[in-house]
Amino acid sequence: MAAAIGAGLAACAPRPDMSANDSVGSGNGTGLGAYLAGRFAHARGDTQAAAEYYSIAARRDPDNIDIQQRSFALLLAEGRLDEAGLIAQRLLVIDDDSPLPTLVMGVQEARAGRFDLAEKRFSALPAKGINGFLGPLLTAWSRAAQGQFDEGLATLSPRADTAGFAPIWEYHAGLMGDLAGRPDVAEAHFKAALANQTSVRTVEAAGTWYQRAGRMDEAKALYERYHAEHGDRSLLDGRRQLAAGAALPRVVTSATEGLAEALFDTSSLVRQGNAQELSLVFSRLALSLRPDFPLAQLLLADAMMAQGRLEDANTLYRSMNRASQPGAFARLKLAVNLDELKQTDAAIAELKSLAAEWPDSPEAMMTLGDILRRHKRYSEAADAYGTALARNNGAKEPRNWALYYARGIAYERAKQWSKAEPDMLEALRLSPDQPDVLNYLGYTWVDQGINVEKGRKLIERAVELRPNDGAIVDSLGWALYRMGEFQAAVKYLERASELKPEDATVNEHLGDAFWRVGRETEARYQWKRAMGLDPEPEQIEPLKAKISTGRLPGIPLK
Repeated sequence: MAAAIGAGLAACAPRPDMSANDSVGSGNGTGLGAYLAGRFAHARGDTQAAAEYYSIAARRDPDNIDIQQRSFALLLAEGRLDEAGLIAQRLLVIDDDSPLPTLVMGVQEARAGRFDLAEKRFSALPAKGINGFLGPLLTAWSRAAQGQFDEGLATLSPRADTAGFAPIWEYHAGLMGDLAGRPDVAEAHFKAALANQTSVRTVEAAGTWYQRAGRMDEAKALYERYHAEHGDRSLLDGRRQLAAGAALPRVVTSATEGLAEALFDTSSLVRQGNAQELSLVFSRLALSLRPDFPLAQLLLADAMMAQGRLEDANTLYRSMNRASQPGAFARLKLAVNLDELKQTDAAIAELKSLAAEWPDSPEAMMTLGDILRRHKRYSEAADAYGTALARNNGAKEPRNWALYYARGIAYERAKQWSKAEPDMLEALRLSPDQPDVLNYLGYTWVDQGINVEKGRKLIERAVELRPNDGAIVDSLGWALYRMGEFQAAVKYLERASELKPEDATVNEHLGDAFWRVGRETEARYQWKRAMGLDPEPEQIEPLKAKISTGRLPGIPLK
């Protein structure tokens, strides 16, 4: 079962045609064909197809434990919980300590409102690995569901072996104290959870608690702390929270939602460890208990995107409440996916609609700028970034360096250097050691033949900060080339071509440097290589001229 959960992901395999029921099975009825097809689909990262194939193989070969385990895990990952539950019962007959089937059966009991039986299942989970974190959380919430809040809170006392999870345990204890109507308990645990970190969910829960208690100043201070530490309002905007006054509902309104919260937190943790399929499983289980759980929906959609299932992710994004903060974030992701799916006009329309509905938020215009810049609509992109900056009140805060940098790139590509340069300088002022800004500004100066020495120093600093970035090493080589230091340029440009061999500009630069030091054959090879690497339109004619004449412009034929 662990092997079934932990397989690596790659590009999606083609979807199977299941119109002829179980037709993939082999002629002898063992389901070998379905099993092999499932293995292939799973190896390609297509859990949807793999689940279908393995479920066929499992029906054909019910005594094969390996196939049953694989089918069980994949059905879970795809949200086919009723089918997975039937297999879980069979697996527990064979091994009554098996953790994932035990967990699934506990969730099934909770969904049916049988919290005493759910508690027994959850308390039987082994106290090791991720279950050592999850088991007590689920047990505590099962007890709370039975009105046993004291017992539930006692279960949430952090232990030495799970000290790293203490903020999450404290967070859940705060939720439980709030649900039990014990404000002192709730506040104490929320403060403990926030002592050293400000996760979005903990800030939302604690801020909501302060607002409902009429303690608006404390709520405001918490939101301001969060924004200062994260600089992001895409999932939580303190201004919008405060505007709702004391009318906000609890983040968790029942013990069942508390169980879903625990499963969501677990999904987030394993996703950070790159266990994509396991993250899918926990997200699905969370949503089985709380179908309208926006953050779990976002996490599930992100896992789908990691598998290349953009259409499936978009279906989930579209199902979310468009007017909510997570729903607005989902629309940003939807637009990015639409663009990836070559539905750029639809992506732009979605972002413009979102920007109109959320006029005080810059995120939609920032994303719009990124998409327009990707499609080389540079003037439009610069306008979009400008609107985003205006919505940020033009804030000269360090976190806004990326926005000035992006607009500077758009202006530069639109051949409006007089507008681009101030943005680049502002980005550099806000983030003095940002390698991308150092490199872009330095390279542009050198390439234009202005501020060449200053540009070189900027690029040298960028190389110090990021020595294995091929684009940045190329910039230093080109700066040396422009300054006539051809032998030194070759050294860096050869290194750049090793780091970024697929880049047309890097190969062209190396060819130019080779020609300058008398390595004509190698120069022609690099120019031809650059022509085969999808050069920019403005590079094509100069490259053709170099290849046909065998020389650089301005250098006479020998």
